[in-house]
Amino acid sequence: MLAYIGLGSNLQNPRLQIENALRSLRDSDGIELLMVSSLYESKPLLDMPGPNYVNAVCKINTNLNAIDLLEICQFIENNQKRVRKVKWGSRTIDLDILLYEQQIISSDRLSIPHPEMIDRAFVMVPLHEIDKEINVPLLGPVKKLIDRINKLDVKKI
Repeated sequence: MLAYIGLGSNLQNPRLQIENALRSLRDSDGIELLMVSSLYESKPLLDMPGPNYVNAVCKINTNLNAIDLLEICQFIENNQKRVRKVKWGSRTIDLDILLYEQQIISSDRLSIPHPEMIDRAFVMVPLHEIDKEINVPLLGPVKKLIDRINKLDVKKI
């Protein structure tokens, strides 16, 4: 199964946090890291206090089901000392499953496609970079969705 994961960090050396999360994904059983976007800088959502974020998107191949993949992502977050106190607050690392093949999943634990991805330049720009032809279930092709966002909200670094 092809899946796309968004990564973000704005604490404790964000570039290193992204690199460590990618290494952990690569080293996880059942996951093959296929491609990683460039790194992008973005401001915190809703003008939340804190430093700017470093973001990326990776494409993986996995034999894990979506919930098991979520468990691995949360394990990596916990291993990198992710604290969940404030929604959209600063964090050492955030891993979001954006897409899982063309599946549509809606549960208490997981929503795919990620419900807020199409409004976030820090997701759509790196996703478009690594796969211009991907179709987002229920929403359409990334190459058209990318026109809905302000690409100036992110800066390639």
